Amino acid sequence: MGPVIVVTVGVLFLLQEMRGGYFDFGNTYPVILIVIGLISLASAMASDEGHVSSSPPVPPAIPPTQGVPPPPTGAAPTPYLGQGR
Repeated sequence: MGPVIVVTVGVLFLLQEMRGGYFDFGNTYPVILIVIGLISLASAMASDEGHVSSSPPVPPAIPPTQGVPPPPTGAAPTPYLGQGR
C-alpha cells in the first residue's frame, strides 16, 4: 500500500504544479483516502492461494478423548474448596 500512496501523492503534486491552485492538498486529500480504501478492498478480496505464511503453522489440537484418563467410577464428588468459612 505504501508505494501506491507515494505515487498518488506524487501525481497530486504534479497536477498541482501543472494546473495551478485547483489541485492543492486541501481539495485532493479525499483522493488519497479513496486510494487507501480501494487498496484495502482489493487486498481483502484477493486470494491467499499460493502465498507462503510468515507465521509458523499451528499444531493440531489434541482431541479430548486422547491422553485424558477416564473419571473414576463410584468415587464421592470432590467438595468445592473455593470459599472457606
